[in-house]
Amino acid sequence: MLKKRIIPCLDIKDGRTVKGVNFLSIKDAGDPISLAKRYVAEGADELVFLDITASIEKRKTLLGLVEQIAAEINIPFTVGGGINSLEDADALIQAGADKVSVNSSAVKRPELIRELAKNYGSQAVVVAIDSKQIEGEWKVVIHGGRTATEWNTLLWAQEVEKLGAGEILLTSMESDGTKDGFALEITNAVSQQVNIPVIASGGAGKKEHFKSIFQDSKASAALAASVFHFGEIQIPELKSYLKTQNIPVR
Repeated sequence: MLKKRIIPCLDIKDGRTVKGVNFLSIKDAGDPISLAKRYVAEGADELVFLDITASIEKRKTLLGLVEQIAAEINIPFTVGGGINSLEDADALIQAGADKVSVNSSAVKRPELIRELAKNYGSQAVVVAIDSKQIEGEWKVVIHGGRTATEWNTLLWAQEVEKLGAGEILLTSMESDGTKDGFALEITNAVSQQVNIPVIASGGAGKKEHFKSIFQDSKASAALAASVFHFGEIQIPELKSYLKTQNIPVR
């Protein structure tokens, strides 16, 4: 059985790490470079950096900050936000990203996924899917949850796999920042439908939530932000706990 991964996420706004609830009520969560170094020391398996306003502000990701973080860490590093072309992705990979994450730009132009996979290999392409229940159906939302699309979440997950994505980062907008637990139903549905790893995101509040997402869905990894940033859950303690629950972690 593949070992499960624990992934802290740095949501970046104006060069600082921030965290919100349901993508709103954003508050400061600290210096991203200090946090990145701390997570390496604590045994995080990977690190995700999302420039959360790059797409809305129609600008590129903060390259200088990506470079600074990449210089300080030795674990796989995924970067997303404002990637609309191969040139954008190339700049981030040159700056030290191991993988790039696309979201709104992929929904608008799905061919981008194929182009990225062809150039860098599927293993370097993460498609972030933000999902929300709209009239009883899980739909894909873009622009930081501001814009609903016609895409059903399961169908879009299958489509991105076909186009060459190597991994899906699935966030339930309802669960984001609530600390009430991951969205088991949609995470399990997506992870059953595709043959690529699914990272569960949104809702981690206690160690038991990580246990349930791994036991009750096929998610390969769990991503969290505020519980790690503010020290509510320590990564070494979380991994020890999961091992006692017979969940294989790295």
